[in-house]
Amino acid sequence: MTTTNDLERAVDVLQQLGLKEYEARCFVGLSRVRAGTAKQLSEMTEVPRTRVYDAIRVLESQGLVEIQHSSPQQFRAVPLAEATETLRDRYEDRVDRLHTALETIEVVDEDDGKAIQEVWAMSGREAIENRADDLIADASDEVVLVVGDESLFTDDLVDTLDGVDDDVDVVVGALTEPLQERIATALPDATTFLSGLEWLRRAGTDETAIGRLLLVDRASILVSSIVPDSGEEQAIFGEGFGNGLVVIARRLMAQGLASIDDPHE
Repeated sequence: MTTTNDLERAVDVLQQLGLKEYEARCFVGLSRVRAGTAKQLSEMTEVPRTRVYDAIRVLESQGLVEIQHSSPQQFRAVPLAEATETLRDRYEDRVDRLHTALETIEVVDEDDGKAIQEVWAMSGREAIENRADDLIADASDEVVLVVGDESLFTDDLVDTLDGVDDDVDVVVGALTEPLQERIATALPDATTFLSGLEWLRRAGTDETAIGRLLLVDRASILVSSIVPDSGEEQAIFGEGFGNGLVVIARRLMAQGLASIDDPHE
């Protein structure tokens, strides 16, 4: 059953994708019927009738609505799959144009190329996943990952780990045997182990749990946690470490991996 919340959520997402409110409301309204007139659409969406025509013209120009020039005119939304693909193409095109524009901006504060030991905080699962994927993809020597939350072991992560160069050691740990078995099945070429970091597990529903611990090339570290109430992922990310901190992190993360305590020593 369609609820008011569902409708408002759809309108909100369409606005985030670049449609104005009346355009979004008209498209959502047309998605609920086979076809409709301006009068019917106005009554359904509470968009003023005169503004319905303006919204429909914009939606048609964007390939989201079709018009039948009858009397009165009839409007209908394009199939959902087609509309979704059209919106995705528009969104990706904007992101590509943004990337191109930002890439050409002159950097006014160049560093001297020296490695700087620094730590930054970040939040949001997608952003953290993207950072982790980039770190793994750029690995030249070793990737050590401990997965603390099963939901973070995604197909995208498997593809990223599978895609590293053949000469990069991939070591993946889990906090539970079922997850270790799942990792071993998905990544047959990686070294997998049951982590000895028992304290990473959430003891109660109100305690923060470790999401992922990632160490790449003994220089970049990413550690994330899962907030209990919201399920939001937060992380700290550091790079430029060429000291004992990395050695400690490497050995700590590999607890439970007795067969190769440290393959590079």
